[in-house]
This record gives sequence, structure tokens and C-alpha cells, in this order.
Amino acid sequence: MFRLKDLNILGSKAELASLPEGKLLINTINAHSYNTARKDGLFAEALTNGDVLIPDGVSIVKACRWIKAKSQPKERIAGWDLFEFEMNELEECGVKNVSCERPLTVMFMGSSEKVLDLIVKRAAKVYPHLKVVTYSPPYKPEFSEEDNKAIIDAINAANPDLLWIGMTAPKQEKWTFSHWDELNIHCHVGTIGAVFDFFAGTVERAPMWWQRHGLEWLYRLLKEPKRMWRRYIIGNALFLFNVIFRERW
Repeated sequence: MFRLKDLNILGSKAELASLPEGKLLINTINAHSYNTARKDGLFAEALTNGDVLIPDGVSIVKACRWIKAKSQPKERIAGWDLFEFEMNELEECGVKNVSCERPLTVMFMGSSEKVLDLIVKRAAKVYPHLKVVTYSPPYKPEFSEEDNKAIIDAINAANPDLLWIGMTAPKQEKWTFSHWDELNIHCHVGTIGAVFDFFAGTVERAPMWWQRHGLEWLYRLLKEPKRMWRRYIIGNALFLFNVIFRERW
């Protein structure tokens, strides 16, 4: 049974600095992913057994306090917060590493060629000391064995110093968890689908006021009501129901 009160969730943005080096799987959890994990066993397993789980939602932070969960996160840590922290850390290392033959490499696996091209162009300006490698997987609900092998081979060949997976939840978490042992890499791996579009500029992130007041979900709903109404209106109601009737007892 997937239960919020039993999960190990990172407590604050400051704790990102204390994450160990090496191969590390970092996932996020919000109300939508919580609801999905309650009915998707593999997704629940991926979130429960990854190395780090960050609270990408004010609802998760507040619910943990209310149900007296095992973890008591102090603040929301958005996927964007993780992205900025890891990229800035690697960029700093890249500045110090300019004399080395091999540049530090960040890989973006997921999304479309259009979005990835925009990411490469922006990264060249924002993170000039990093080499950016990309891979756009086939756009289909399920990958074939050949698809999976091609993705794994591309990641292993790149041997990145930081890897971002962006295929939307729960696909990205389930794929990464299922193929974790086949990835011969040494770096942090973050599953942060929406951030690909935010960084590329193809989707506008909520202004800071909305973010500070925990209303980024409402901003997205107002911007894309037809696509987001089920996730945020029905989904938030379902999350509240689950917390009240299935987490407190």
C-alpha cells in the first residue's frame, strides 16, 4: 500500500547540498503523482525505492504535517529548484575544470527535437562551461525492446555528469527505475519532465508571486483549463479525500 505517511521525503532546499555524489535517482512527488501511485504499482515502487524524493507541491508539505507523517518537509522543492541547483553546481565545477580534456556533460533525455534544440541553445548561454547532449525517444505509449536498448546505449555512451529524464510522470519514473541497473553511469539522475519545457521556453512558468503562495497549480489551470482541469480539480479533491480518509488511520 502506497502511503504518504511512510515515505522518506527530503526536508528542504538546503538539503540538496548534502546529497551524496555518484549514481543517485531523484524523483518528485506532488498531489497528482501521489494519486497516480496509489493505483499504479510500478510507479509506487519507483517513488518509494528511488534514492531521493522531493516534495514538488505545497499540498504534500501540508499533508505531511497534518497526518504526522514520517517525513516533515519544511517547504516545497519544485523540480525547477532541483534543476537550478544541480546545473549551477555542475557549472561551477565546469569553470574549475576548463583545463581538463573532457568537458563536464549534462544529458537531456526525453521530449521532442524542437524542445531539445531550444534547450541546447539556452544552455550554451546560461551554462557555457557544460557540454550538452540530448536524446529524443520515440513518441509512443510503450517503448519496444529496441527502443529501450537505443536509449540505454545513448545514455551510457554519453557517460554524463548529470542526467535529466523528461517524459512526463509516471512514464519517466517507471522507465528510469526499471532500467536503473542497465545505466552504467556515475551521476545524479532527475526525473523532471515539465522542467524541459520551462527551460526551453515552450511553456511559461508561473510568476514568482504565484509560486511563493503555493498557487503555481492554479496558474497552470488558468492558462490551460482544457488540459489541466481534470488533474487539478478532480485530482486535488481526490488527494484531499485520500489524505483525510486513508492516511490518518
